[in-house]
Amino acid sequence: MALLHPARVTRIINLALPYQPRTTVPWIDLMESVFGADNYFVHFNRQPGVADAVLDANACRFLCNLFRKNLPPAPHEPGMMMINLATAAAPAGDPVMSGEDLAVFIAAFETTGFTESINWYRNMDRNWHILADVDPIVRQPALMIYGTQDMIPPSETLADFVPNVEVLSIDCGHWIQQEKPNETTRAIVDWVAVRQAA
Repeated sequence: MALLHPARVTRIINLALPYQPRTTVPWIDLMESVFGADNYFVHFNRQPGVADAVLDANACRFLCNLFRKNLPPAPHEPGMMMINLATAAAPAGDPVMSGEDLAVFIAAFETTGFTESINWYRNMDRNWHILADVDPIVRQPALMIYGTQDMIPPSETLADFVPNVEVLSIDCGHWIQQEKPNETTRAIVDWVAVRQAA
């Protein structure tokens, strides 16, 4: 949105996953060459409908197993990670949110299913083609919030592609807004207030 319609975007706040500039080959081909066919990005694209059905049939179990923190080191297991989470008998680690908050997610996905969410991953190569001739520099002011315990590392080149970025780290894992809702909201509200006053 910021690249294709820059006049419509005044500021950006991004959590966990930093902006990635367009690669030399389509995203799913790159993911498959680096992570293999079982990577969930790849699986969602190469085997449409398979993960959707498993996640839809196990929505509660999948979400209970997904939204976790303090995970023990896990050996690599065969199969696609998201399907494994949907069929695992017991969750690892600790929950990142209350049962009441988690119930909201469960009720929503039991109603809608997971296809619409998975389709975001299925659109990545289409986006890759759309952005072929677009300036890859995000010029709007941006706030990047990382979780210090996230398995996804901070980008070392983020400022090269997002020159007006400010970086903030919160002591948590990948599910930043679920694990630390008050701290996340405060950081966002404070950053927006400063930017509006400038």
